[in-house]
Amino acid sequence: MSILIKNGYVIYGENLDVIRADVYIEGNRISKVGKNLNIGADYVIDARGKVISPGFINAHTHSPMVLLRGLADDLPLMEWLQSYVWPMERKLKPEHIYWGALLGIIEMIKSGTTAFVDMYFHMEGVAKASEEAGIRAYLSYGMVDLGDEEKRNAEIKETLKLLEFIEKLDSSRIEFFFGPHAPYTCSPELLKWVREKADESKKRITIHINETKDEVKQIKEKYGKTPVEFLDELGFLKSDVTAAHGVWLTDREIEILAKKGVTIVHNPASNMKLGSGVMPLEKLLRAGVNIALGTDGAASNNNLDMIEEMKLVSLLHKVHNLNPTLADARTVFKMATQNGAKALNLDAGAIKEGALADIVVIDFNKPHLRPITNIISHIVYSANGNDVETTIIDGEIVMLDGEVLTIDEEKALDKVQKIVDELR
Repeated sequence: MSILIKNGYVIYGENLDVIRADVYIEGNRISKVGKNLNIGADYVIDARGKVISPGFINAHTHSPMVLLRGLADDLPLMEWLQSYVWPMERKLKPEHIYWGALLGIIEMIKSGTTAFVDMYFHMEGVAKASEEAGIRAYLSYGMVDLGDEEKRNAEIKETLKLLEFIEKLDSSRIEFFFGPHAPYTCSPELLKWVREKADESKKRITIHINETKDEVKQIKEKYGKTPVEFLDELGFLKSDVTAAHGVWLTDREIEILAKKGVTIVHNPASNMKLGSGVMPLEKLLRAGVNIALGTDGAASNNNLDMIEEMKLVSLLHKVHNLNPTLADARTVFKMATQNGAKALNLDAGAIKEGALADIVVIDFNKPHLRPITNIISHIVYSANGNDVETTIIDGEIVMLDGEVLTIDEEKALDKVQKIVDELR
């Protein structure tokens, strides 16, 4: 299939140069970018007054948690988890996970996300939903053993089952990740097993680290080291690790992360809502750590809108550091695109010839996005996910003029409502 997007403002290349141009897609890749392209195509999209942007990469979320959206707000993390989230999650069945993931994926597609990293359970349902919807997904089973050997063996079995399922699915868009939950919920034995299997299978790893003061204290008391030092001593940290949060990091830990090439995924909305703290963004940037962006789950955000997340990153760090130049629009935009692609070793995140065609069209024909002056600034500070009009993933149009083409949105909305009404 071929697609020609004409007359748009194109955010071109790694330098984010904004040019007036057309974009021609052939198969699943960007073939040409240039002015007045006179090429026949199966689909022609007029992007006059619109912006052609790389798709956004949600590098950390829990998509089925849309089922828990609004379940328990304005609570401390552990009370939120122990009294509300975990009891509800114990009721969730594979069918529930499938429909929750499908609704979350619809939300992501409609707000311009073209790829996401997910960690949860019953992940075969998430894989199925991702494949049907046409989104690019990196899926992990969240492993928790709490030092219990029997539990560890069960978690390993579930992980290998997901790996086999995804390999049999044989999709170019669905990838497997190992997903040990966090150092405070996973034993050294489980973490070592993950590292060995990741090396052996050439699969990547996602994990939570240093989200709260309490978990850092817990690891220090148990192992005499900070979480990053503990993981480093195990030989766990390599450039294939994508670590979510990284709120309470010491200078020494930042140094280790930079040296090992670990990506840190910033989740500002979740960190603020749960009162977890503020990630040391300035220090991480100065150290050269790759920083991607994620929404976390819809129970702690409460949406999956990556455009909104960009604005929150920028404003949070400006006011926290009393520095209006920190977390500038271009830096934050790269976190949501190029840096996420780097973390996934994905040939996307920038619009250029030869790259994968993961592209969104944002409608700037709206009062809050005019006059058109600084496009990157407008996306970060003025736009929101509802301004995304068209989403193209792997060269396929999955949303056109605001309508998702691959799945029945109304059916998903109704089904999820019925599920939640029955569970509560």
